[in-house]
Amino acid sequence: MMVRMVTEEAGGRVIAGRYRLQARLGRGGMGIVWQATDQLLGRQVAVKALPLDESLSASEARRRRERTLREARAVAQLRHPHVIVVHDVVEDDERAYMVMELVDGGSLADRVNAHGPVDATEAARIGVALLGALSTAHAAGILHRDVKPSNVLVAEDGRVVLTDFGVAQVAGATTLTESGSFVGSPEYTAPERMSGAGTGPESDLWSLGVLLCAILSGSSPFHRDSLGGVLHAVVSEEIRPPAQAGPILPVVRGLLERDPGRRLGAAEAERMLRAFLATGRTPGASSSRTGERRYTTRGVLMAVLLAAAAAGAGISAAALLADGGGEGDGAPTSTAPGTPTATSPSPGVPGATVTVTRPASPTTSPTTSAAPSDAPEDAPEYAPGASPSSATGTAPPSNAPK
Repeated sequence: MMVRMVTEEAGGRVIAGRYRLQARLGRGGMGIVWQATDQLLGRQVAVKALPLDESLSASEARRRRERTLREARAVAQLRHPHVIVVHDVVEDDERAYMVMELVDGGSLADRVNAHGPVDATEAARIGVALLGALSTAHAAGILHRDVKPSNVLVAEDGRVVLTDFGVAQVAGATTLTESGSFVGSPEYTAPERMSGAGTGPESDLWSLGVLLCAILSGSSPFHRDSLGGVLHAVVSEEIRPPAQAGPILPVVRGLLERDPGRRLGAAEAERMLRAFLATGRTPGASSSRTGERRYTTRGVLMAVLLAAAAAGAGISAAALLADGGGEGDGAPTSTAPGTPTATSPSPGVPGATVTVTRPASPTTSPTTSAAPSDAPEDAPEYAPGASPSSATGTAPPSNAPK
């Protein structure tokens, strides 16, 4: 059966007999977002539609549809003021649509690109909000796995909203990625995820630490000119938080601890940020976390090699593996962040989402694939009005995929 395709000019089409599409807000690798009217309740909403691709096989099309439905189920479980609200999930002409609240504002990435980095007080406020959102998700068995500025909305009233659970991992659900594969934004991805080791809430907290650096300085501390360079920086190079992170440095350093067993926890990070907001001073962590190392440096570096080789990054195996000393249980050269460095804002706040597939065993040939080239490097997950790369002073209601 032919499936009708939603186009940018399709304003006026009614989905599931209820939601009238009006304007396309944005497009990302995992969907197109429209501003729409809920004709039953008379309110404005954001509708996320999975893009059609006639080149996909029936099984791949089914997998994409299942991914959209999984995102909807994951977010629908959550009730928190800083998590996007899912109103409904519907199907029309064999396509799944997720109906969400329409946020009046823009993405955090757009805000930094348009107005420059935020100060430490605003970063702490945003950090507290996201820690609350992540804690709620983690308590429900949901890992976000793609926390970055383009997946955070800031409403006109200042409300911070975590969006785009499209690569979320839900406890008890079957993963949609191939066995041994990885999906996410490398600049914001924790080193243990790159190794294929067990992933937990700590991985989202690492991403939050990178996000704080990015919104304070205008650029991720792991921004490089190639995918291989990014992965090498994440797993091996000394971590130097930007000088602008100074006022909340204990939090940033704690979140950017490479060993997940020693990484700062959400409750402690929130306590420290709230103390800074109240007193202007950031206390140290009350205790050091200790735990079993859940990844090996060599495993992480092998993931870097595979990605670098496939991406033509030109990073030699000898250089990448030198830090591991050839030992499977070697520790990273630098586990905790070093001295803050002054940085100047760059357009690298958003991080492109890529898929890296690792071999099932050391003898298997590696494969690496990037996100579809037709998807923008980062479009705000639900941001109406402006194009993903726009840097205008004011942002209309926002809900567009990054």
